[in-house]
Amino acid sequence: MKKLLRPLLLILLPALALSSCNDDDTTEPTVYQAQVMAVHASPDAPGVDLLVDDVKVNSSALVYPNNTNYLEVPEGTRNIKVNAAGTSTSVIDADLDLERNKFYTIFAADMLSEIKPIVLEDDLTMPASGQSHVRFVHLSPDAPAVDVAVQGGPVLFSNRSFESATAFTPVAGGTYNLEVRPAGSTDVVLSVPNVQLQAGKIYTIFARGFLTPPNGNNDALGAQVIVNR
Repeated sequence: MKKLLRPLLLILLPALALSSCNDDDTTEPTVYQAQVMAVHASPDAPGVDLLVDDVKVNSSALVYPNNTNYLEVPEGTRNIKVNAAGTSTSVIDADLDLERNKFYTIFAADMLSEIKPIVLEDDLTMPASGQSHVRFVHLSPDAPAVDVAVQGGPVLFSNRSFESATAFTPVAGGTYNLEVRPAGSTDVVLSVPNVQLQAGKIYTIFARGFLTPPNGNNDALGAQVIVNR
């Protein structure tokens, strides 16, 4: 009998030890992520840092009119701060609700004295064959509502006022000369030549700068193109 028990114990004891170790293991909770892009669109603000829950997430100062790539941020209610670069001075301090697997763009918009976050959820659904997706965001503080049209062609976005944004809109891939006009007018206040929209890509075009720049600021009305995907 002893001869039978000994090999059986040699088999059972390591298995019991392994089972005990597994019972003590703790599984790390899954952290679900949102994707957040920051855009510096305030024409008289200095370079900035982006902080999520007081942790800086950009490697170098974000300067006007540039943007970050999409950054992974844990889902949930997150505190977002935009600080003057290298300082603890917050020009924007806001709590945002971010959902897992969704994409967002945060624009630091308006003049420095009135700076605010404009948060958009980004629909990055793949365009149909031969199409790109484009949206327009009006971020020129002193410009009236505008239309955006193809030179000699149709109006793509109409009557967009300051701080408003369109949905992503299908536009055939190609190179376009665009015009920005006061809403309902044919007068051109800004020409944007050779805008390349590649089929299968997704873009944001935003109006930036001043229609009439204040003293000491030379940032005239212009347009910036972001490749979202």
